[in-house]
Amino acid sequence: MTYPSIFVTGTGTGVGKTIVGSSILYHWSRLGLFPRVMKPLESGCSLGTDNPSDAIALRNAASDLRELDQICPYRYKLPLAPLYASEIEGNHVDYSKVLQMINDLKSYEGPVIIEGCGGLMVPLTKKFQILDLIKDSDLDLLIVSSLGLGCLNHTQLTLQIAESNGIRVSGIILNDVDGVIDISKKRNPQAIKELCTAPLIGVFPYIPDLVEEHRKEQLIKASSSLDLEKLKI
Repeated sequence: MTYPSIFVTGTGTGVGKTIVGSSILYHWSRLGLFPRVMKPLESGCSLGTDNPSDAIALRNAASDLRELDQICPYRYKLPLAPLYASEIEGNHVDYSKVLQMINDLKSYEGPVIIEGCGGLMVPLTKKFQILDLIKDSDLDLLIVSSLGLGCLNHTQLTLQIAESNGIRVSGIILNDVDGVIDISKKRNPQAIKELCTAPLIGVFPYIPDLVEEHRKEQLIKASSSLDLEKLKI
């Protein structure tokens, strides 16, 4: 069996990459596929760099028992792109180290998810962006976009940048981030199918009462709204 190695990016910050990624990881774990995960860089660690909330959520969803430094080697308190956070806090990104860690993880016998920070053009160093990391790692890309207004423009721009740089795009997931009733949310899924070359994996539902004690069950249930077979397992 061939397992996917997928990089999850957003069309911007706050579109729900971690929630969607966790849902997929819980689904794979339930199937007994033993996924592995990496969030190479996380900024905005408001509880301190020992507690990167997104990386920890992904690790828990994958039941990945590796040390946190193996999952999220670069962590910053400030809510800035890694290049600019590291200018203030130190811990400058060693791009070759991150690339090697991802390549090592790809050799694992099971599905792998690598989650980015923000969107494709976020700078990691003065020379490299998230876009370069995906391309140099030879990873397939999964795009997460907000379902509402702005979805069509942001999704197409992200897709266009990825494809023009030779990146394979496995699919697009539209995330209902707020549950607000909006006519654009009804039209956008079909519009994405009409406008984009990458397949629509599905619409991820808004979860109004996502709480830690029920997180696993809620996210597994939400994963049923996605056609995860399109991710080639």
